[in-house]
Amino acid sequence: MLALLMALPATAQDFQKGSAAYKRGDYATAYQELRPLAEQGNARAQNSLGLMYRYGRGVRQDYGEAAKWYRKAARQGHAVAQNNLGNRYSRGLGVPRDYAEAAKWYLKAARQGYALAQLGLGVMYARGQGVSQDYGKAVILFRKAAEQGNALAMFGLANVHLNGLGVARDPVLAHMWLSLAAARGNKEGTKFRILLSRFMTRTQIAEARKLAREWGAKHKKK
Repeated sequence: MLALLMALPATAQDFQKGSAAYKRGDYATAYQELRPLAEQGNARAQNSLGLMYRYGRGVRQDYGEAAKWYRKAARQGHAVAQNNLGNRYSRGLGVPRDYAEAAKWYLKAARQGYALAQLGLGVMYARGQGVSQDYGKAVILFRKAAEQGNALAMFGLANVHLNGLGVARDPVLAHMWLSLAAARGNKEGTKFRILLSRFMTRTQIAEARKLAREWGAKHKKK
């Protein structure tokens, strides 16, 4: 272990120290380790510092500072920071609410395969916020996020299949996605699956369950 640590650059060691301190709740030490790295341009440290300001961990809560550090990391291509910055713009926290700007940053992170950004951008296409409303694109993005195990994206797919938005209306597929979302802890998925089942035949429910099992076996639980 000592030899491995000695082989790591000093900045990597410092980031690991800061990250470990953050995870154990020692935010003062985390800030002490991460702040210098962030000022030196370390994107991971910048994003972590943004999180600390966002939640007020080890520092006074300051959405403006959070957005500032997210932006620094996002401009270096850090996918998580790009998603975090998109979220700030979509909610108007620390920056003026700007759906177009939110969509821009979500897109950058989504292109790197970041599931939360795929979900966020999918929601914006479904609502027509910052982009032209396009349920077809929303469905594509929801599916990409769902394939990574994102329960909210699965719930979104259930919604579009239930209401025929960008896809043919299909209660069986809606039930399938609700089951998959529920299996990953989404309480709304459980509630709406029960409600939907009341309007389905036993044959439809059996088919939905079969499809959910097959999808789960194919993708494994993430």
